[in-house]
Amino acid sequence: MPFPQFDRSRLLIKPLVERTHDLPHSTLLALDEIPPPLGDKAMRDLATIGSRLVAAREAGASVLMLMGAHVIRAGVARQLIDLMERGLVTHVGMNGAGPIHDYELAKIGATCESVARYIRSGEFGLWRETGEINDIVACGAAAGLGLGEAIGRAILDGDFPHKDTSVLAAGVRLGVPVTVHVGIGYDIVHEHPNCDAAAYGAASYRDFLTVCDTVSRLEGGVFLCFGSAVMGPEVYLKALSMARNVAHQQGRRIANFTTAAFDLIEIEGEWHSEAPKSNPQYYYRPWKTILVRTVADGGESFYVCGDHRQTLPHLRAAAISLMGESR
Repeated sequence: MPFPQFDRSRLLIKPLVERTHDLPHSTLLALDEIPPPLGDKAMRDLATIGSRLVAAREAGASVLMLMGAHVIRAGVARQLIDLMERGLVTHVGMNGAGPIHDYELAKIGATCESVARYIRSGEFGLWRETGEINDIVACGAAAGLGLGEAIGRAILDGDFPHKDTSVLAAGVRLGVPVTVHVGIGYDIVHEHPNCDAAAYGAASYRDFLTVCDTVSRLEGGVFLCFGSAVMGPEVYLKALSMARNVAHQQGRRIANFTTAAFDLIEIEGEWHSEAPKSNPQYYYRPWKTILVRTVADGGESFYVCGDHRQTLPHLRAAAISLMGESR
């Protein structure tokens, strides 16, 4: 006998106009705005990674960027879209919160709510316009679309006053995959009565297979992981195993590529080898997965500690300066 289920029809869903927003659209960085530099080593590493982006573009190799939602919240959408437009990033993958912030910013010019404030009243996440994403996902899944493409098309084709700074809409416009990798129950849209978990599963799995296809062209390319301690490393790891499985059957290697993890966490000591299991940082996936294990056959890894509002614009500036192109 099934366990009892919560009756979602009892929920009170309020319009976004009644929500206090922590992040207005005006906080997005202008495209040519350069934040203060990081330390000398970080800036040297960013210059090297930027050169790898350029080399990957010239070689026609993949540049995959998997990221947490805080990259959107950092206000660097214009810089990321520009990297996509220049062919310096060929695939963007988000966790499930990423498209929520992207959608809300495009639709109402604001996003982010105070969890501490709204969890007390049971209002957290239960906002009408945000729940529209569920209907978009259901229709997109039925049409055979991936999760990211479904939401991106809705933004690009809809009446969204800030669609020009939507990363998802840019992906559709440019033909650059922007994929979304969800865990059921992780995101506020899963609270809503119109959430179809089967549609999310089908559409997000299509997106995972798209990542696998991108990783199959990673030889000579770059993998960037921005602010994702679990989704980014884990999706990349499984995709790389699948891609290498097929490549080995064909007599090919996927080994000579660059990886870079960008995060706020300080890694203590030498990170080119795994931390011992006695060190709690052994369980920090970007370290052992991105920086050590998956580049052991010939790749090179980098770790850049810093705010995404600094690291991504400086990475972009480093890359385009090498190409001799204007900002």
